[in-house]
Amino acid sequence: MKSFFARKNVHLSTHAYLITALSYMALGLFSSLIIGLIINTLGEQFATMLGDSSFTDAMQEIGSFAMDNKIVGGAIGVAIAFGLKAPPLVLFSALFAGAFGYELAGPVGAYISALFATECGKLIYKETKLDIILTPFLTILVGYLVATFIGPPVHSFMTGLGSVINWSTAQQPFVMGIIVAVLMGWALTAPISSVAIALMLSLDGVAAGAAVVGCSAQMVGFAVSSYRENGLGGLLAQGIGTSMLQIANIIKKPLIVVPPTIAGAMMAPFATVWLDMTNNASGAGMGTSGFVGQIMAFQTMGFSLDVFWMILLIHIVGPALISLAVAEWMRHKGWISFGDMKIHYE
Repeated sequence: MKSFFARKNVHLSTHAYLITALSYMALGLFSSLIIGLIINTLGEQFATMLGDSSFTDAMQEIGSFAMDNKIVGGAIGVAIAFGLKAPPLVLFSALFAGAFGYELAGPVGAYISALFATECGKLIYKETKLDIILTPFLTILVGYLVATFIGPPVHSFMTGLGSVINWSTAQQPFVMGIIVAVLMGWALTAPISSVAIALMLSLDGVAAGAAVVGCSAQMVGFAVSSYRENGLGGLLAQGIGTSMLQIANIIKKPLIVVPPTIAGAMMAPFATVWLDMTNNASGAGMGTSGFVGQIMAFQTMGFSLDVFWMILLIHIVGPALISLAVAEWMRHKGWISFGDMKIHYE
C-alpha cells in the first residue's frame, strides 16, 4: 500500500495537508476573493470621489465576479491540487470540487473537498483504460460527496469557534486582543496560512483588528530589525511580502521572533481597547502583505484622515519602533548576533 501511495505521489502527512495545502489555498484565495475585494473597494471609492463612470462600474463588476462563491471555491480547488502536484485531469477537475465545497460550506468546505477529491483522483489516475472519463468523474464525485456530508458540520464548527473568538475579544479586548495578535502573527510567519485560518474562522470586528496588528507587527518588525543584514531588498520583501522568509532563521535561532511578537502584543491593546480598530476576515491574516490588511481596515472603518493615522501608527510605525528597540537591546545583550536574521534566497 505504501509503495502504491508513493507511486501515486500521495503523502499522508500533516506537512502535505496542513502546511502545503493551506499555503496554496491562501494563493487561491488571494487570486480570487482578496484581489476581487480590493478591486471592488477601489471601484467604490473612486465612484464616491470622482462619480460613477464606466471605469468604476467595470472595477466593481470585476471585483464582484472575482468574489463569487463558485469562482473563489474553484480557485481554492485548483490551487490545492496544484500544490499537491496533481496530474492535469485531477487538477482541472479539482476546480469543481472546490466550487462545490465553497458553495456549501465556505472556505473550509472548499479546502476539505479539494483535498479529498485531489488525493482520490491521483489514486485512480492512469489505472484504467477509461482514464479520461473515470479520473475527472471520481474527482468531481468525491468533491461533491465531501462537500455535502463533511463540509457543513466542519464549517459550522469552525465558524462557531470563530464566533467565540470574536465574542471573547469584544468582551475582553485587552487580554484576547494580545492572544489573537500573537497567535495570528505566529501563524503568518510559520509555514501555514494565517489568511486561510482567518477566513475559516470568519474573524471580524476587533478580533480581526487584533489579528491584522499581530500579522503586521511580524512583517514590519522583522523587516526593520533585520535591515542591517538584508538591506532595502529585505526590508521590502518582508515588509510588504512575507515574514515567512525568516522561518529557517527562526528554527536556527528562535529568539529572533521575540521582537516582533512583543511589538504585536504591545500594539494590540491600543487597537482593541482604546481605538476600537476593526477589520474583516479577508484582511485579518494578511498583515502588511501588499497592504491588504490596511486596505481592508479602511473598508471596515471608513476612509478618513483619522483612520489613516491610526493604521499608520498601529500597523506600521509602532511595531517598527518597538521591534527595532527590542532587537537592538537583545543584540546588546548578546542574545541576537549579526547574521541571525540574514535571508538566504538560494
